[in-house]
Amino acid sequence: MAYDFLYDVSEGVATITFNRPDVLNALTFDIYAQFRDLMEALRYDDTVKVIILTGAGRAFCSGGDVYEIIGELFARDVKGHLEFTRMTGAVVFNMRSLDKPIIAALNGTTAGAGAVIALASDVRLAAETASFRFLFTGVGLTGADMGAAYLLPRIVGMGRASEILLFGDKITAVEAERFGLVNKVTKPEELLPTAQAWAARLAAGPTTAISMTKRLLNHEWNMDLASAIESEAQAQALMLMGEDHRLFYEAFKEKATPKFIGR
Repeated sequence: MAYDFLYDVSEGVATITFNRPDVLNALTFDIYAQFRDLMEALRYDDTVKVIILTGAGRAFCSGGDVYEIIGELFARDVKGHLEFTRMTGAVVFNMRSLDKPIIAALNGTTAGAGAVIALASDVRLAAETASFRFLFTGVGLTGADMGAAYLLPRIVGMGRASEILLFGDKITAVEAERFGLVNKVTKPEELLPTAQAWAARLAAGPTTAISMTKRLLNHEWNMDLASAIESEAQAQALMLMGEDHRLFYEAFKEKATPKFIGR
C-alpha cells in the first residue's frame, strides 16, 4: 500500500517517517487515516517486532494541517466533526492496543496531535533540538484531545499534566526529560542511531514476553492491586512455560547468550 509518509521494514523494525517537511510534517485527513489503519494492520504482521516513529526535516510532527483540516472542518456539521475526532482518537487507541513497542524519535517540533502521538508511544527519545507543545487551549480547543488527558497524567503526574495542558507552553527537550516526558535526550546526529539500537535490542529479545509486558502495563492502569497481582500471576505462569524462558535456562547452564525466538 502507498502511504503519505515513509515506511520501511528492516530486520524486524518498521520505521515510519512523517514526510511533509515543508509544513513541519503536519497531518492531513489521509495521513491520519493511513496511520490509524497501519497501526491496526501491524497487529497481524509477524515480520514487524518494533516500530520507530520519526519525522523528516526539522519537525517530528506539528499536528493537524491548519489549511487542509481546520479550514475544511468549518464547513462540516456536528456529525462531520465527530467523525474526525473519533478518527484521530482511533490513532492513539490503535497505538496503545498494538502489542509491540513503539519508539518515538523526536527530531524537532512536536506539537498538537504530534505531541499526543509521541505520548501514545512506549518510549520517547528526543534530540536536543526537539520541543513539545500541547497547543490546543491556545487555539480555543480543549487540551483533552486524542487521549492527552488520559495519557499525560500517567506519564508526568496530574499536577504537571494540568500545567502543560492548561497553559500550552513550549517545553524544551531538557525540560521534557526532567518532567519524565522523554526517556533520553541525545545530540541530533545520535537520535536515530540510538532509536535504532534500542529497537534492535527489543526486536532481538523475547518478543512475546515484551508484548505481554506492554499489554499488562496498559491493562493494569485501571485495576486495583489485588486484580493486578492476579493478572500478573496468570500471565507469568504462561510465560514460565514459554520456549524463550526455556532457552534462557539452557543458555544459563551453558554460560551462553540465549537466542530468543519469540515464543
